[in-house]
Amino acid sequence: MNYKKLTKTAITPTRADAGAAGYDLYADITKETTIPPGQTVLIGTGIALEIPDGIFGGIFARSGLAIREGLRPGNCVGVIDPSYRGEIKVGLHNDSPVERTITPGDRIAQIVFIPFFIPSSWTEVEDLSETARGEGGFGHTGKSKIPESN
Repeated sequence: MNYKKLTKTAITPTRADAGAAGYDLYADITKETTIPPGQTVLIGTGIALEIPDGIFGGIFARSGLAIREGLRPGNCVGVIDPSYRGEIKVGLHNDSPVERTITPGDRIAQIVFIPFFIPSSWTEVEDLSETARGEGGFGHTGKSKIPESN
C-alpha cells in the first residue's frame, strides 16, 4: 500500500498481529485534545493513502476505545474512496457522559480494506429472483421487533 506521511510526527498504520483485519490509525495532533460528552472532534492522522481501485478503506471504531472510553467514529463507519488522496481524518465522537482526552500518538480508529463492486448499469424489473430469505430483514427470525415509520 502506498502511503505518504504529511507530517514528521505521523505514525504509519499498524496491525496488532498478522491475523488482525484492521490497521490502527494514530492521532497526529500537536497537543492533547478534549472531546466533550456528546460532541465530535475531527482528529487528523497525518497519513494519506493510495488505495487500489476496487477497494475502499472502511474506518471503524477500535473496540477497546469504544467500550472503555465511549469513543467511536462520528459517522459510525467512514468510507475512504480509492480516488481520495488527502489526509485520513477521523471524526471521533464521545458517547460517554464525561470529557475524554486524546493525546498525540493515541490509536483512535482502525482502517479495514474492503473490495467493492460498482454496477455498470441499473435495470428496472417487475420481479426479483427468489431466495430462501426473501424480504426478511431487521429481526425477521422473530428475535426482535423494530417499529417502522409510516
